[in-house]
Amino acid sequence: MERPLRRELMFQLVETARLLRTYVDQRARRHGTTRAQWGLMSRLRRQEGLHQAALAEQMDLQPISLTRLLDRLQSQNLIERRTDPADRRAYRLFLTPEGRSLVDSLDAVRGEIAREVLGEVDEPAILAALDALSAIREQIRTRSETKAPASAGHAA
Repeated sequence: MERPLRRELMFQLVETARLLRTYVDQRARRHGTTRAQWGLMSRLRRQEGLHQAALAEQMDLQPISLTRLLDRLQSQNLIERRTDPADRRAYRLFLTPEGRSLVDSLDAVRGEIAREVLGEVDEPAILAALDALSAIREQIRTRSETKAPASAGHAA
């Protein structure tokens, strides 16, 4: 039985994302880290001094899940929490030199993964896929934004 084209694309996107996450998890483990830790450290490298709450929101993690992840990274001396001078109840997050070294070394792995996974896919196909993914993300954002206020109104 053939699936409608749009449903097939959605299925393939979800399945491909799942396989890619699994593959990146495997590659991260070879370097003594996890995909989640790698992503968190990469984000911190771009935005050092970020508050824990802002990081949890950006990574779409529950604060308790983020706290556990941060605890592990801190115990490995890869990140440090510094009290926010403006709010002593809040922490700002920074990479340690060891954390920066690890995330910098993983940049080469990221390039390897891209070369391996994209293999023989040519540049025009990659550009077309990027355009399609951008359009899909925009549709999701538009639909999410238009539905959020309506459901918020019901909760009031």
